[in-house]
Amino acid sequence: MAGPIRHPLDPLSAEEVQQAVQLLRARGKVTPTTRFVSVSLKEPRKERVHAFTGQEAIPREAFAVLFDNATSTCYEAVISLAASQVLSWKQIPDVQPTMTIDEQIECEQAVLASDEFKAALKRHYGIDDTRLVMVDIWSAGNYGSAEDRTRRLARPLCFLRRDPTDNGYARPIEGLRPVVDLNTMQVIRVEEYGRWPLPPGECNYAADRVTNLRRDIKPLEIAQPAGPTFEVDGHQVRWQNWSFVVGFNAREGLTLHHLRYRDEGRNRPILYRASLTEMVVPYGDPGPTQRRKNAFDVGEYGMGMCANSLELGCDCLGLIRYFDANLVTSRGEPLVIKNAICMHEEDYGILWKHTDRRLNSPEVRRSRRLVISSISTVENYEYGFFWYLYQDGSVQFEVKLTGVLSLGASQPDERPKYGALVAPQVYAPNHQHFFNVRLDFDLDGVANSVQQVDVIPDELGEANPFENAFQARATTIKTEKQARAHLNLQTARSWKIVNPAILNAVGEPVGYRLVPGDDSFPMGSPNAWWRKRAGFVNYHVWVTPHADDEKYGAGDFPNQSAGGDGLMRWTARDRPIEATDVVLWYTMGHTHIPRPEDYPVMPTAYVGFLLKPHGFFNLNPANDVPPSPKKVAGKSACCH
Repeated sequence: MAGPIRHPLDPLSAEEVQQAVQLLRARGKVTPTTRFVSVSLKEPRKERVHAFTGQEAIPREAFAVLFDNATSTCYEAVISLAASQVLSWKQIPDVQPTMTIDEQIECEQAVLASDEFKAALKRHYGIDDTRLVMVDIWSAGNYGSAEDRTRRLARPLCFLRRDPTDNGYARPIEGLRPVVDLNTMQVIRVEEYGRWPLPPGECNYAADRVTNLRRDIKPLEIAQPAGPTFEVDGHQVRWQNWSFVVGFNAREGLTLHHLRYRDEGRNRPILYRASLTEMVVPYGDPGPTQRRKNAFDVGEYGMGMCANSLELGCDCLGLIRYFDANLVTSRGEPLVIKNAICMHEEDYGILWKHTDRRLNSPEVRRSRRLVISSISTVENYEYGFFWYLYQDGSVQFEVKLTGVLSLGASQPDERPKYGALVAPQVYAPNHQHFFNVRLDFDLDGVANSVQQVDVIPDELGEANPFENAFQARATTIKTEKQARAHLNLQTARSWKIVNPAILNAVGEPVGYRLVPGDDSFPMGSPNAWWRKRAGFVNYHVWVTPHADDEKYGAGDFPNQSAGGDGLMRWTARDRPIEATDVVLWYTMGHTHIPRPEDYPVMPTAYVGFLLKPHGFFNLNPANDVPPSPKKVAGKSACCH
């Protein structure tokens, strides 16, 4: 008997993941040295999804990336789950796919078991017991050497705990960097850059190790006695006028699909797919231990593989709906991350208000937003990814950065030039975080255009006698190279996505506007090795025509790549992008100059952007939100 019809963009179930694994095994594609890097949904073509009515099943396919340690070879496979067939199998030459979680665990074990590492630890610190050593698995990058091109490498950073539950980051082992071949899982050498004493102090953040916790905080409870407003069917969600599909995969983590807004009886499409495609964290210290530090947390580590199991009352507060993530270990065993995605409603203050003083009649509406979130831990850092949907048709994406700084040790009397002391002999190097988000728009249809909007003061003259005039000038972008652009505070620059074939009530194309939040420019030189691989940081905004095989801003395989892939390569073709199926890519950055208050654990920092309807609706779509009950000493009334 056939099961319920699933939305074609629902992520793979645990059963589908294992079906794909078993089919690859049965076809002889898996050897004892093969690792599964990922198994995820092979998304059907866009036109098939748009034609989906919910009454017919679209055959499901899986996409798998595998890596053979014995031959150092990467493979990609497409599997038909409906027909139980391997549809394609191809070798991808000269690439290093994402490190698997298993490799990261095995790499730490290899360092701790290494005789060469033990000997170096003994020489530097008189320590011959590695049981309290903590190893962070840092990707190796590519700095032009032969081994960077030919070997699968990691360059861990090491720390020393005082006891098994101590915060090891408080005592960095500066000057020692083991280099590990991940294919053989052996330490091939330990690089020694000098001697630094271990920092003398300790500093913990775990609740059972912090003395004098605050006692003046009273409970704050959130209740929805009538239940949530949203409805969930599989991974399809309906919330007030919004409908969409929640997605998740090992590389990108949380994704949103088929986002639509119901307006005057029509489900109007806005975004077909929204995802974090890549991020890079470059460090700004040229010292020998620190200079190679940069991490591509999506393409090198897998943001989805690093996702947390979220907990009620801690990560999420309110009436929660969780979604699990169905992944796979590198050996093909099931890996389920329980509660990888959290969805809930929350109050967000005033939505709109006006008081007519003549009538003494205030009208106020409270804002409610839907939150879809996931949190990943990539060694020392935590990244929270939050999509917010609002009642006025706005969409917000926010990254919340917290966790522990990647720390180094300083000499006793040293004042670090390229970072900040956060404790005696403990310093945090300056660094940046850049995130690239892919926004595949289908605004009332697939034929969209992008406009760059700059606010320009009028020239002085008779038409501007009070010298106060300014206007917003929209330039329709015609080609990919013209679309490459930076933020400009002087002109309050934003970008507007429009459908030129659909006009609103005032005769203008319907549109949405990208409103940037805080952002940064990269501090590293364009010739820096990390920037060669992270071309997406060269501009804040890019626009490309939709292509199924263009999903990641740094290309498919940034791990140890020579660079030049992704957005820089694609947009060099300068394809036309006017009135077509467009994808807007936005790069946002956070420059972190550390401070003592970021230690031992960092208060959350925020970076993000807003998508606001701009002529998409004929009037305020939140005009019909009803008033909330007014609370007055046990009585109820309405806030109007």
